[in-house]
Amino acid sequence: MASMAESMAAGIDMSAFGKAEELKKRLWFTIMALIVFRLGTYIPLPGINAGVLAEMFSRNSGGILGMFNMFSGGALERMTIFALNIMPYISAAIIIQLGQSVVPSLMALKKEGEAGHRKITHYTKILTVFITIIQGYGIAVGLESISGANGASAVMINSFVFKFSTIVSLVGGTMFIVWLGDQITERGVGNGSSLIITVGIIANIPNALLQTFELSRAGQMSGWTVAMLLVMALALIYVIVFVERAQRKIIIQYPKRQMGMRMTAAESSHLPLKINPTGVIPPIFASSLLLLPITIANLSAEKGPGWVQTLSQLLGHGQPLYLALYALLILFFTFFYTGVVFNPQETAENLKKHGGFVAGIRPGKNTAEYLDYVITRLTMIASIYLVCLCTIPEVLIAKVGVPFVLGGTTLLIVVQVTMDFITQIQSRLIAYQYEGLLRKAALIKKK
Repeated sequence: MASMAESMAAGIDMSAFGKAEELKKRLWFTIMALIVFRLGTYIPLPGINAGVLAEMFSRNSGGILGMFNMFSGGALERMTIFALNIMPYISAAIIIQLGQSVVPSLMALKKEGEAGHRKITHYTKILTVFITIIQGYGIAVGLESISGANGASAVMINSFVFKFSTIVSLVGGTMFIVWLGDQITERGVGNGSSLIITVGIIANIPNALLQTFELSRAGQMSGWTVAMLLVMALALIYVIVFVERAQRKIIIQYPKRQMGMRMTAAESSHLPLKINPTGVIPPIFASSLLLLPITIANLSAEKGPGWVQTLSQLLGHGQPLYLALYALLILFFTFFYTGVVFNPQETAENLKKHGGFVAGIRPGKNTAEYLDYVITRLTMIASIYLVCLCTIPEVLIAKVGVPFVLGGTTLLIVVQVTMDFITQIQSRLIAYQYEGLLRKAALIKKK
């Protein structure tokens, strides 16, 4: 955390913040939008028996439902209109991105620039609606199968009306969150979707810490165990900051060039390749894909057939099948998303066009092969790092019974998004300072 603070302070005159009116407006917009999101997590679906629902979640709070409830900021436990959070949109984005690799029409749209990007975003939102309808129906069916200890049902209204109202409410709530995330990205600071997920996690931190200390006070957990978990959380934060800031710098040489009547000297720079170029995308994508089958299995386990109950147990938090699926999905999305964000052939061609070359490597095909060699090994390191970070703490937490907020996945999301948020503020402040210096030098006319 200290290195995050140093990064924020480095090269910034914080007195400039008071004069950066546009940045303050963006920050206020971001804060107000996130407050609106939090308010929405308390608007319940119609026809829900809150007592029975609370009883069911108290029995399954240590399972996978508790994890997804944490991602939704408690909205799933309260079964509100934001119960699915932004996960259907992420699932749709995964499907569309996979489609861009195999469907020719989507591949063509990807190459059309901004116009193609708008169409892809439109298709993603349409697909989000269909996914939310399916998930909403699954949740409605699952809720109808739940009953409390006294036999009371979790649903208090007509079956058809409940299914219809649940689907409409969840679709409306999910699409509102998607719109809100877009507004934060465009008019606020940071990535709206990531901030919404992060705020949901942060909202559970105080309650999670209180639960942990209460377990210690009641004698269900030793003081040494609590101390070990806190040390583990701090160590994970340090590792996350270290790895996310780490780079592999490839030296790029630029030869002497004739510009007009003078010869420019040879120059060198570097191509920075992050150890983990995918950030929090693989764990979020993996969690999103696991959400639908696990949620339906858990909600239907009590009155469902035997195989559903078995599946629910096998997909429980900390169980081998769940950890194996989670790890495989993280591995897949680490390599897949790296291929999306970094293209060795395209990078090699751009270097060749600008006269740059990697020392000791011929431009063109050989450079592309070398870059592919480097990025493949970096991605392997990143995938092992993410799998260990997201699965090993989950095993320990499942055994000890500590809230999910102290797990590797949640800490990765919170720390990574916080670092990106601080970096964006830093970049905007530096840009504002440069603009002020240019205005003082009379190079930019005051409006």
